[in-house]
Amino acid sequence: MQLKKYTDYGLRILMYLAAFEGKSVGERKLATIREICDTFSLSANHVNKVVHHLGRLNLIETRRGKNGGFLLAQAPETIHLDYVIRQLEGDEPWIECHNPYCVALPACELNAIVGQGKELFYQHLHQFTLQDLLKKRAQLQQIFSTAC
Repeated sequence: MQLKKYTDYGLRILMYLAAFEGKSVGERKLATIREICDTFSLSANHVNKVVHHLGRLNLIETRRGKNGGFLLAQAPETIHLDYVIRQLEGDEPWIECHNPYCVALPACELNAIVGQGKELFYQHLHQFTLQDLLKKRAQLQQIFSTAC
């Protein structure tokens, strides 16, 4: 299985925001679309869509205006990776038996087996949060700061 670029971008954006997240509101850094695009060499169109989606999920808070931007809306230790990936990927079945209809369906076990594997995958990811991606926080900050 390969995650969609959309999900990959969402995880990168959350990681970027978490790397610069301060302990108090005064220390919180607002990121901009341009900053994310420059850091990861992504198109503004894609980043806008992902940021909008993350905002609808209440994972980030957006602020409009001249000094606007966005930041994490939750603490990194409360954002579980399984939730983020399920929301950004969509939770469709990994095996499609009905479109087009598969003639093996009445006797096939593939969908059930793959479905169980998918749930094990998400159970494993549930053990980890955005905070777990920040073990090398200082190094991430340095990389992100010099990437622009």
